[in-house]
Amino acid sequence: MSNATDAYAGAAAHTDVESLIDELIARVGKRIVIGLPLGIGKAATVINALYRRAKADPSLSLKIVTALSLSAPAPKSGLEARFLKAFLKRNYADVATLDYDRAVRSGELPANVEVTEFFLQAAGYLGNNYAQQHYISSNYTHVVRDLLLQGINVIAQYVAPDPETAAGLAPRCFSLSCNPDLTLDLNVELNRLKAAGKPVCRIAEINDNLPFMPNDAVVGVDDFELIFDPPKPHSPLFAVPSMAVGPAEHMIGFYASSLLRDAGTLQIGIGSLGTALVHSTILRQHENERYTQFADLIKLQERFPVVADIGGVEPFTTGLYGCSEMLTDGFVQLMRRKILTRPVYKDLALQQALHALADSATVEPMLNRKASLPLIDALVASGAIDRVLCDADLAYLKAIGVMKSGVELREGKLYFDAYECTADTTDTETRTALEDALFADELLYGILAHGGFFLGPKEFYDALRNMEATERSAICMTSVRYINSLYDHRLGTEQLKIAQRAQARLMNSAMMVTAGGAAVSDGLDDGRVVSGVGGQFNFVEMAHQLPGARSVLMLKSTREAGGETRSNIVFNYAHQTIPRHLRDIFITEYGIADTRGKQDAEVYAAIISIADSRFQPALIEQAKQAGKLPKDFRLDAAHTNNFPSTYQHAMQQLDTSFTAETPAFPPFPFDCAFTDTELRVGKALKWLKTATASRAGMAETVAKAWLLKTEAYEVDAKALELMGYEGKWNTAEGWRAGLKAETEFRLFLLAMRQTADDAEA
Repeated sequence: MSNATDAYAGAAAHTDVESLIDELIARVGKRIVIGLPLGIGKAATVINALYRRAKADPSLSLKIVTALSLSAPAPKSGLEARFLKAFLKRNYADVATLDYDRAVRSGELPANVEVTEFFLQAAGYLGNNYAQQHYISSNYTHVVRDLLLQGINVIAQYVAPDPETAAGLAPRCFSLSCNPDLTLDLNVELNRLKAAGKPVCRIAEINDNLPFMPNDAVVGVDDFELIFDPPKPHSPLFAVPSMAVGPAEHMIGFYASSLLRDAGTLQIGIGSLGTALVHSTILRQHENERYTQFADLIKLQERFPVVADIGGVEPFTTGLYGCSEMLTDGFVQLMRRKILTRPVYKDLALQQALHALADSATVEPMLNRKASLPLIDALVASGAIDRVLCDADLAYLKAIGVMKSGVELREGKLYFDAYECTADTTDTETRTALEDALFADELLYGILAHGGFFLGPKEFYDALRNMEATERSAICMTSVRYINSLYDHRLGTEQLKIAQRAQARLMNSAMMVTAGGAAVSDGLDDGRVVSGVGGQFNFVEMAHQLPGARSVLMLKSTREAGGETRSNIVFNYAHQTIPRHLRDIFITEYGIADTRGKQDAEVYAAIISIADSRFQPALIEQAKQAGKLPKDFRLDAAHTNNFPSTYQHAMQQLDTSFTAETPAFPPFPFDCAFTDTELRVGKALKWLKTATASRAGMAETVAKAWLLKTEAYEVDAKALELMGYEGKWNTAEGWRAGLKAETEFRLFLLAMRQTADDAEA
């Protein structure tokens, strides 16, 4: 039933989803092109009901345009299914599933329903012809344009209700929370279509598990035509658990952290490389002695001079500002540890004045939070205020938090309590009064991090929800157009962004890099899409536009495939995400390649120098054959020992020589969604996967498993219980269950035995 009332400022509110779908169809008709947010912000109950309606009514045409439709991991084997059973139940049992995505994956989508995405769950659709054919390749900043070209007439997303709403009353406003990224710009376009008489509908589904994010994410209730207020409890948010960070990822993160400049800007993405970068940044700040000791062990600045040129190893004093299309858990970790401490401001004159002072020797560490005489002088110099303050100047200074609200200006003099002085900012007496009493405690509306959307582990969502309002107000979720692009003719914010994004380090991940400097991040050479371009191209390009900015692409130097180790640094590749003319800095576990402005021979040498040494000779030979390296080229000896054992030994040396309760590079630096038993079993199954990757390995491992004397195996009772084998110790019972089941059981026991004494997580 509908409970449509005027309590929602004219928007029709429903507690029954079927009545909402009835009204939606009445408003826009039976041809529906619906846009759903990227990631966790999809209005799950609404879209599932709409999908069911379309499935039951072939006369209804439904097109779903979205990105990153998330689903819980799908086990691929008997052992994997056993392993994940408890984990999936614990983490995803109550999370709403997306029926349309399930149909896409199973190939059961009705003919009258079409699903198209511009960013896919990584590697989740490589074998799905439908998803591959309906994928739209688009820069994140072009998605609103492309949605309009698709004929969008409906959007539906989760919103967070105003937490200050009194009990029993309708919210006064909503927060777009995790997904203002495209909705803020879509609202402008849909209002334009609505004014032109075209039927459009915006649907808000209330979910009180979303944190109420302030600032730009707050919208009016009347920004929606329909509101769905579902019965409680609302669906939990889809959580992406923190994955283990291995030694290679930690090395990459360490190198990346050394490129950060104090008072700079940081952009990072999701995944273990981002986690490793944040961990090493915290190590640099709070355990600097251990950090610099490791830097000396690996001869960081000797081997990679770019560190001294654009980064450093010392702790931060002013701190960093975060600006990323995706707000990750890492930014909250950096806020908690007082590293993300450089606020930026939306007032252009104020931000430009702070930017002008950034390199001044007179600037104090926290100048960017508080008013100061140098700031007043910079505002005067820029023309934002006059040397002798007038009423408008005083009002402006109060509005941005430079002057206390109680300061008055009468007949050319400033008054505050017992203070009386001239309004001339160069007067000695006035300057003393400003410092002693007239300056406000803190500049207003400072933002420590801008984000377009967020996604991460459950602990991340909890942290955002549990923040004090003042702390959360330092995070501004906003339009992806604002974050991912410097230039916007509609907003005219180019100069503000340039002033805010000082010394930007735009950190992204890649799958492969060519020796010539092109990056492969979203697809394969046969055209199949692994994920999507997203905003990576935007950020790489921005690094070449922003003064002092650098693009940093991080990748592991090798991968395991088909039982073989393969290089992720290749001579050439038939698909590219980032063209080589936008090359800049690349990082692997073996170091840093600075390629900006370099000749091709220098580029090839630098990139090959951070490849795994098992593949360097072949890469060098290919480069020589192509004439890209001189025939007598020899790689510097400092880069010819690129083997996993080299950096692993350095890590062990650090932990041996430096007394500390925890290792410098732990497998889970922050949160872990797995139990201790799951970690032990996961380690065993990882070993088993590697051991059976090739046919020969499979045959050898299965033979060992059948020769295993199971009665002599020391039982890990908790592991057996986790895998559902607690009543399976009698192998005769296994024979009755079948040869395959018995083989899997024996392989599991073998894997547990092989990894029982392995200290590596």
